Amino acid sequence: MTPEELLAARDRLVPDVVAGGLRVLFCGINPGLMSAVTGHHFARPGNRFWPVLHLSGFTPRQLRPAEQDELLSYGLGITNVVARASARADEISDEEFREGGRLLTAKVELLRPQWLAVVGITAYRTAFGERKAVVGPQERMIGETRVWALPNPSGLNAHWTAQTMAEEYARLRAAAEGVPDQPLKAGPSR
Repeated sequence: MTPEELLAARDRLVPDVVAGGLRVLFCGINPGLMSAVTGHHFARPGNRFWPVLHLSGFTPRQLRPAEQDELLSYGLGITNVVARASARADEISDEEFREGGRLLTAKVELLRPQWLAVVGITAYRTAFGERKAVVGPQERMIGETRVWALPNPSGLNAHWTAQTMAEEYARLRAAAEGVPDQPLKAGPSR
């Protein structure tokens, strides 16, 4: 992939991988340029989403970004808070995040997943105006959909290792599978 191809992908949209009634709808911050070029969510090689999804038990093997449509067979899907691609999340304004939160709410009301999992606590805080939210289950509900804030799987998020992220994702998986109450202790706030 050339630098020109990446730059040309700025502001492109990456189609959602969604269906009605999912167990978990994962929600990224916004697509990166590599995702915009390929049309696959979390496509950047350093992104830990796909390994963490497998390590946490959501998928029986580690999927590649090009296999994202297989998620639907596991009752999982992917969308984004902000639809347009950018090189960095800090290129998205707070107003764009808030508008993304409104659009995401409408999408969740339509699709009615059991859980909405926002991958990025800062994006969750900004999109939903909950400045003190921490990683873990949230009090907020969208209709009957419960909400969970997860750590951002970007390779730039050094506060979480793949293993500690997988532990938090596994807590969500257990909740989505109806496993009896486990302690809902939140991890680091980033």
